[in-house]
Amino acid sequence: MEQPFRMKSNGQINIVLHSKNKPEPKAAGQKEMAKDSKELEFLKEIDEELNHLVGLEEVKKVIKEIYAWIIVNKKREKLGLKTGNQVLHMMFKGNPGTGKTTVARFLGKLFHKVEVLSKGHLIEAERADLVGEYIGHTAQKTRDLIKKANGGILFIDEAYSLARGGEKDFGKEAIDTLVKHMEDKSHEFVLILAGYSKEMDYFLSLNPGLESRFPIILEFPDYTVDQLIEIGKIILQEREYVLTPDAERRLRDHLVRVKSRLQNGRFSNGRYIRNIIEKSIRVQAMRLVLHNDFNRKELMTIRSSDLVFPDED
Repeated sequence: MEQPFRMKSNGQINIVLHSKNKPEPKAAGQKEMAKDSKELEFLKEIDEELNHLVGLEEVKKVIKEIYAWIIVNKKREKLGLKTGNQVLHMMFKGNPGTGKTTVARFLGKLFHKVEVLSKGHLIEAERADLVGEYIGHTAQKTRDLIKKANGGILFIDEAYSLARGGEKDFGKEAIDTLVKHMEDKSHEFVLILAGYSKEMDYFLSLNPGLESRFPIILEFPDYTVDQLIEIGKIILQEREYVLTPDAERRLRDHLVRVKSRLQNGRFSNGRYIRNIIEKSIRVQAMRLVLHNDFNRKELMTIRSSDLVFPDED
């Protein structure tokens, strides 16, 4: 039966709704059609969930490509055709607050749904969770962490810190242990290394054989001012608050100034806007208490005077 997906050269997915092949026996054909319909339906679910993520257009496109690749490999395997080696270890590069952990968690659910991973849970870790204090301690800590991640995703943030101490640092032992297990147990867990772009590039330069073990490298760009405003509105909407037009203008002006000042620098993106919103909600609460003003509209409204920015504390 014709595949429900076709990949264009630009990476987009074409959905094939009708097959021109000769019909299969009724029972078998209906079963296959039901399965194909389920896969198509799940692709639509992926689209819908990814649309809730602000920005990240290239990341979203690659995720859908990965799903299509997994499905097509299953179809090829079923027909006795050669399949590509599905190594799904990844590297995420970008500043904090750009959605790396959110995407990792989504991939865990996706891989569980398509039976690539048995559990699909996410284990978050950093250098201190892997590196021990004496010889042999690091390897054991790293193995224990991999065991916890079995059936899911092991997400290591600021992974470049494992190479900071040079040859004698125990971080190298953690890297060696990770490499061994990601090869020996490539179908039991997915390893995602994450961190700032420049530091991750340097990290790879220190370990020439490492890059080839991560066939999927995703760049998470900083959010634009419009995207940050959209994220802020989503956070507020979830908590049943709204910005006044003046408050939105003041927030936008502030973000423009901050991003201009931090050109090509480090910016915490989603975390930055979330911190502003949370602080402003507390300031609004104090204003309402002082004025004894608790009508529904005021309880939901964040005014310009409620906004507090980090450089104004």
